[in-house]
Amino acid sequence: MTVSVDPTSETTRESTPTEALRPHAEDAFAAELSALAAQDDRPRPARWKLSPWAVATYLLGGTLPDGTVITPKYVGPRRIVEVAVTTLATDRALLLLGVPGTAKTWVSEHLAAAVSGDSTLLVQGTAGTPEEAIRYGWNYAQLLAHGPSRDALVPSPVMRAMAEGMTARVEELTRIPADVQDTLITILSEKTLPIPELGQEVQAVRGFNLIATANDRDRGVNDLSSALRRRFNTVVLPLPESVDAEVDIVSRRVDQIGRSLDLPAVPDGIDEIRRVVTVFRELRDGVTSDGRTKVKSPSGTLSTAEAISVVTGGLALSAHFGDGVLRPADVAAGILGAVVRDPAADRVVWQEYLEAVVRERDGWTDFYRACREVSA
Repeated sequence: MTVSVDPTSETTRESTPTEALRPHAEDAFAAELSALAAQDDRPRPARWKLSPWAVATYLLGGTLPDGTVITPKYVGPRRIVEVAVTTLATDRALLLLGVPGTAKTWVSEHLAAAVSGDSTLLVQGTAGTPEEAIRYGWNYAQLLAHGPSRDALVPSPVMRAMAEGMTARVEELTRIPADVQDTLITILSEKTLPIPELGQEVQAVRGFNLIATANDRDRGVNDLSSALRRRFNTVVLPLPESVDAEVDIVSRRVDQIGRSLDLPAVPDGIDEIRRVVTVFRELRDGVTSDGRTKVKSPSGTLSTAEAISVVTGGLALSAHFGDGVLRPADVAAGILGAVVRDPAADRVVWQEYLEAVVRERDGWTDFYRACREVSA
């Protein structure tokens, strides 16, 4: 027997208010999604809001025939996005894999927004994520009063996506305990979710798929079983290839965040953004950008996401305690906090880098002094 999930029986998602600190992707970029849908005359898979071509255009950016500019949501190889979108158009689930800070969550959210118009069917993976978060739970008041019934069942985001033909998201899959991870095997292979207590099941309708994100660099991760990994098509998101590409990513994202926080415009601090990115890349790669000097790498990942955080914090300092222009003193403390995660080992790495590289670099005197001051 098959049971359907009535979305009206659950708490419905309210429209995002204009003062939301971080609107969902489908709300923040509603005008772009609407413009793409209006001009998208290509074939669309069942229940997709856009064609695969339009989804890729939404993520990578472009200009539509009517002149509408679609801003890039992901800066990277086009083929990676095309493979990810194509995977979602098949019956294979998508696993976005990469080191921390490679925009896995960002890409996942925007893919779901473009494909289903709703990025909120989300399971956040943690060490304490229970099986019920992926399968279903129970309203215990109803359960005790009337026993197992449809009214007592609380569907998970994955169950709702299956019943409504939408895209579900599972963030940080490798942080979920292994036995809970394997709950997905039947869902992804048989496209069904049994409900033994009711003698029923939920069968996925056309349009359903799942995007998971994972990394294998952080502590506390749980390897995926081979059975579960086979159910995914894995797409690896790389770190930005060049300094210019990473500066572009950081600038765009900081500009978006800054507008919501009424912070100064990014162009006023582009030189400091380039410095932050250069420092992170050199420490991450273990060699200076000219390839002449080897440096030690700290224990942290120094990802693009962390660079965005450092620059955003610096802009806030310059706005509230400075003249509104991003300067070395505004980013120095943030860089120190990102680099020195292990006070014993990382501080030595940072001091050596300052003296051997930053101190000798032309035009970086103010930056060197600011970093020395906060490192003292």
